[in-house]
Amino acid sequence: MTSFIDPDRDQFEAFKALDRNQPIEMLNLVKFRAVAQYPASHELADAGLTGAEAYQKYGAETAPIVARIGASILWRGVFETTLIGPVDEVWDAVFIARYPTAHAFLEMVTDPVYRAAVIHRQAAVETSRLIRCGSGESGKAFG
Repeated sequence: MTSFIDPDRDQFEAFKALDRNQPIEMLNLVKFRAVAQYPASHELADAGLTGAEAYQKYGAETAPIVARIGASILWRGVFETTLIGPVDEVWDAVFIARYPTAHAFLEMVTDPVYRAAVIHRQAAVETSRLIRCGSGESGKAFG
């Protein structure tokens, strides 16, 4: 499994080029490291935290920012199996976060407190997928 932890420059620029004035949903698929990998100089470098524990720290430190910008977890589930797709992609956390606008998401990721808390996410995550989706119509059929 290839590791994806942070967006690369091109992906971030493509995200910013999309409409910022509409609500967005972000599908999050996260695989944790067995042991969190903090930089050697970080106070938690030798704490022996699991990836899940480090991710909980990330969530706790960013929760006030998420609340302030009006975002929420729309849905959270437990990964069971992949029916179509790479069989080596197994996820520890699966959820959809809803942001009132893409502007709100960008406000969050540029907040200094959020940027400091990201160290926990980077230490926790082996790989992830963050997929921006716009709202669509609900219905009873796939098409």
